Amino acid sequence: MVVTRFAPSPTGYLHIGGLRTALFSYLWAKKNGGKFVLRIEDTDKARNSNEATQAILEAFAWLGLEADGDITYQSKRSDIYAKYIKQLLDEGKAYKCYMSREELDTLRETQMANKERTKYDGKYRDFKGTPPEGVEPVIRIKAPISGEIIVHDGVKGDVVFQAEDILDDFVIARADGSPTYNFVVAIDDALMGINEVIRGDDHLSNTPKQIVVYEALGFDIPKFYHVPMIHNQQGKKLSKRDGATDVMEYKAMGYLPEALLNFLVRLGWSHGDQEIFSMDEMKALFDPKDINKSASIYNTEKLDWLNAHYIKNTPNDELVELLLDFDIVLTSHDKKEILLDALKERAKTLKELATLSREVITTPSEYDAKAVKKAFKGNAFEVLENFAAKLNAADTLHLPADYHHVMESVVNEMEIGFGKIGNPLRVALLGKMSGPGLDAVMAILGRDETLLRIQNAIKANAN
Repeated sequence: MVVTRFAPSPTGYLHIGGLRTALFSYLWAKKNGGKFVLRIEDTDKARNSNEATQAILEAFAWLGLEADGDITYQSKRSDIYAKYIKQLLDEGKAYKCYMSREELDTLRETQMANKERTKYDGKYRDFKGTPPEGVEPVIRIKAPISGEIIVHDGVKGDVVFQAEDILDDFVIARADGSPTYNFVVAIDDALMGINEVIRGDDHLSNTPKQIVVYEALGFDIPKFYHVPMIHNQQGKKLSKRDGATDVMEYKAMGYLPEALLNFLVRLGWSHGDQEIFSMDEMKALFDPKDINKSASIYNTEKLDWLNAHYIKNTPNDELVELLLDFDIVLTSHDKKEILLDALKERAKTLKELATLSREVITTPSEYDAKAVKKAFKGNAFEVLENFAAKLNAADTLHLPADYHHVMESVVNEMEIGFGKIGNPLRVALLGKMSGPGLDAVMAILGRDETLLRIQNAIKANAN
């Protein structure tokens, strides 16, 4: 059974790169009928934040990425880590190092001056003497000092590290007894049965150290997939300005979870030329062996295109609920179907859909100057007054087509083009030249509101 995990540190928001890693891990577990585990790596007490933890959980809930079983918190597992530290000490695979901070600094300066790689020199590796007084020791693991460590990576192939170049006897427990990252990650993955690890390739340099811990404790080594980073359009590390922001900001900007997940699955993975994937399709088709070896490029236009697709295909009753987050209340609006059908073809985000809705259902308080100059010229007011009179006299006005018939009658009677009525009517109703079809706008507003807006526009602009 495939068991994967996502293990964020709650020191900040969940960003887009972390979410992609979580998604890949989730899909691979689900495709194989396995388990996807969520572990909060909260051992860094100085940097951890309860707010960050809640933000991670909130993002997972919004996106529908449900973890299997209870969420694991590293901060509650200190007894387990202490047990394995003791085991390694008892077996002679780890030792207490009494080297002071000053000694370490002096050693590093000497090595730098000699153009050597800075590393711990193993002073206490086989120490048998009397420990110095007043120094609380750290615990170091005995790492191999020669040979190779090979990471069998599902994305990059075999990655070979020379032990003497990348390892020293790294610290597995600090002087205060708290364990270090590479130590606890290996233990947790082993004890939780994690057998396939999908993570960013910024972690690749940690993997040899974790393999040292696995081997020292006799644990099975999982299969690794190190995923290349997401870059901006210039090929550089993604910044907050480019989109590396809190995942929940995407909700605030009006993106749908389905669109965001679809967007992320295509950042570094593909299935032929297919661009749109449902969650079921992602689960069926995703395979980490198909992840690209090169960095992927973040493209806002692609995200907007996908989001527009999902908005168009979201039922109107769901859109009504989603728009509540953007202060648009259409629950009891009798023309909400016409409104949303007219607008959701034009909106890239829910925020944009909310703005478009507000522009239709809110009476204009001002009129765009350029639009006024273009629309209210010649006999524009005469056309509007004629239209208003016919609208007032019409028998049946329910559907967009009913309003269109009234417009046609004015066009035919006055022998004018549709633009002669369309432009001034649009500015009268919306305060600007852009917007959805006028037939739909008037059907949404109804006769009385349409007449009121025409009267307001004539009064405000007829000088």
